[in-house]
Amino acid sequence: MCDMILRAKNIHKRYGHLHVLKGIDLEIKKGEVVTIIGKSGAGKSTLLHILGTLDKADEGTLELCGEQIALLNQKQLSRFRNRKVGFIFQFHHLLNEFTAVENVAIPAFIAGRSRDAGINRAAELLDYLGLTQRLHHKPTELSGGEQQRVAVARALMNAPEILFADEPSGNLDSETSSELHQLIFRLRKDFGHSFVIVTHNEELSGMSDRILFMKDGRWAEKQTT
Repeated sequence: MCDMILRAKNIHKRYGHLHVLKGIDLEIKKGEVVTIIGKSGAGKSTLLHILGTLDKADEGTLELCGEQIALLNQKQLSRFRNRKVGFIFQFHHLLNEFTAVENVAIPAFIAGRSRDAGINRAAELLDYLGLTQRLHHKPTELSGGEQQRVAVARALMNAPEILFADEPSGNLDSETSSELHQLIFRLRKDFGHSFVIVTHNEELSGMSDRILFMKDGRWAEKQTT
């Protein structure tokens, strides 16, 4: 456990001649909910993927919960990500051939836990999220909001210290979106999770501890029209 969950310094990312991120600095405290807003193409999702260790920066340093990410080899990084980081995406990325409880348990299986332990923990999480009656339903049998809650449960499976969310309510109607937003803050209250969220949703950004506006690969002082 650590107080400063994330430290990123001078993050740059290029794709060919396109300079997407131009020197991003960011610190996230334990239990903090931070939203990143900005127009499409500003570099928000690219930054989120780098912070979540799904992609690598071309320059700069990233420290997650005291671990210097650049010092980890691929196997160590995969293990670290599995145990310390959770992801919630706009598109739920559930596996249609598996039930809700099996989808949630997948990170536990990857971590080497037994099937019984994984399934039992997954069932507990789904119960916490109000999906006790949906454990054995497959994704195609669930509503959009239910699928997203299953995806949230999967992100929580290994008790991560920080969760990264990319437009988590982007595919949901307004009522279901509000329910998801309330859930994020209930998770922070109950478990102390930190969140970094890319969103266009003004309700969600307005609830966060900090709003960061990105423009052309940099932090901007304020949003401009």
